[in-house]
Amino acid sequence: MKAFKLWGAAMLCAAITGTAHAQCGNTGAGFEGWKAGFAKEAKRAGVKRRGLDALAQSSYATRTIAADRNQKSFRYSLPKFMQIRGADTIVAQGRKRKARNPDFYAALERQYGVPAGVIIAIHGMETAFGGFMGDSSVVSAIVTLTYDCRRSDFFKPHAIGALKLVDQGAITPTTKGAKHGELGHTQFLPGNALKYGVDANGDGRVDFYNQTDALASTANFLRQKGWKPGRGYQEGEPNFAVIKQWNAATVYQQAIAIMAARIDG
Repeated sequence: MKAFKLWGAAMLCAAITGTAHAQCGNTGAGFEGWKAGFAKEAKRAGVKRRGLDALAQSSYATRTIAADRNQKSFRYSLPKFMQIRGADTIVAQGRKRKARNPDFYAALERQYGVPAGVIIAIHGMETAFGGFMGDSSVVSAIVTLTYDCRRSDFFKPHAIGALKLVDQGAITPTTKGAKHGELGHTQFLPGNALKYGVDANGDGRVDFYNQTDALASTANFLRQKGWKPGRGYQEGEPNFAVIKQWNAATVYQQAIAIMAARIDG
């Protein structure tokens, strides 16, 4: 009788909190059961059949968990970080890219107010200008991080976003991205991709693996986050706070600002 009462109380608590089938976990053991509960939440959030199928097909991303537990580069000093990330190469290649296509970057700045150097520096830092956009399943990675107890609340809207992107045909269940689920040329988290994506080439779809769409979407993200056209973006200047919205690591923010100024200089 006592055991029954304890079990009943636990079930009542789970029913009240709505977590009976969506408990986070620190290993893959409960992942499949969690997905069943999360599917109900995703459906309530507006995810349709294709997105729900992608969730059902997703697998526990062990490489994503390993990467999330072993992030070291953001602990480096700024000079060390820039050296490791190849800042000089990004600047040199970035200047060439701007010189080859000045009208494109000028058009972005006219529309969104973001200078070419900032967009180019982000592009270079994130994927070496599209040279490597990741080898992990976007859906599995972001769903795994939502299941994982460390930062479940942060990643949940991005998991919902990824499933909605599948619904829209912007990505597929097998689309590859970074280990934390970032996708495309500038490594958008899926929730941000859903919200700030721009069809800049006019083909009727937002494709983050198309450079034109991806860079316009990046400029749109920064403008929507408060970018002030014509104002500075170094530390202490108005737009540096917007660069912080792109990445939370201080050395990353500093590196982007410094490289952008060198590219535009």
